[in-house]
Amino acid sequence: MTHLSPTPEITLETFQQTSRAIKAEIGKVIVGQDEIVRHTLIAIIAGGHVLLEGVPGLGKTLLIRTLGQALELRFNRVQFTPDLMPADIIGAELLEESPGSGRRFRFQPGPIFVNLLMADEINRATPKTQSALLEAMQEQTVTVGGRTHALERPFFVLATQNPIDMEGTYPLPEAQLDRFLFKLNVTFPGVEELVEILDRTTRDSQPKAETAADGETLLRMGRLARQIPVAEHVSRYVARLLLATHPDHPAAPDSIKRFVRFGASPRGAQAMILGAKVNALFEGRYNVAYKDIEAVLYPALRHRLILNFEGEAEGVTTDEVVGEVLKVVERE
Repeated sequence: MTHLSPTPEITLETFQQTSRAIKAEIGKVIVGQDEIVRHTLIAIIAGGHVLLEGVPGLGKTLLIRTLGQALELRFNRVQFTPDLMPADIIGAELLEESPGSGRRFRFQPGPIFVNLLMADEINRATPKTQSALLEAMQEQTVTVGGRTHALERPFFVLATQNPIDMEGTYPLPEAQLDRFLFKLNVTFPGVEELVEILDRTTRDSQPKAETAADGETLLRMGRLARQIPVAEHVSRYVARLLLATHPDHPAAPDSIKRFVRFGASPRGAQAMILGAKVNALFEGRYNVAYKDIEAVLYPALRHRLILNFEGEAEGVTTDEVVGEVLKVVERE
């Protein structure tokens, strides 16, 4: 694997060149799913975590592994199961014999001490184990035995879950869901994409992504994105979109008032702004426009709305009510 020299400075031109190179390398392995790849890349450049939901066999694991290869990130996969314990993820204090000084505790790091952690089928672990990720996802630290250990930067959690097999699963609590910048729904491929998948996966050799960037480059791209200005009228648009997801707000559409129990948290607005900044750079602009906000609206909000009993009973999706919010909140 090629080791890239540190990038002295990221400009708009180099940002676009690098992002195109990353997408091209991922495209060598992943067929289609352009929107999923784009939004995943937006999220990690923005420094956020991603929850990927889809039925088995759609390439979620392959996408995450390929992303690690294209970005030269240290990668670990943890298969979440009901018997998985928090120490199996974050590590534990081990009591060991030390020559000449008796016994002492030594911290044994867990698989979370990487750049890219894949939490596979995260909803199969108990809430106690799921909560082991909370501190790491928010603070990028792990506390064990009263001592805090910093994680290496960049650090991302890309989690997967299966939406149809609910037996033996534990729904992610709202606080856990809120830590994910985006939730992405991985859809089934079409005929042409299936044909290409069959062609690629039944050959004698499998395609592999080469390094297109490294962790330091990714951090620099994220810092450039955070420097992108957001006009006040765009920020106000984001605030009004967020408030309209709350059923007790006067501007909320009827579907929100009828089907939603709790609206999105302020992290939803932060996710829209950060994602929109990266999207603007993808489009070659140094300013955030309304269309950048709308480009990331669904992945930023769909997991932050909590439906009530009536909404769940009627089979309403959060995407449907987010779409209603988009219709009623006007641009200034």
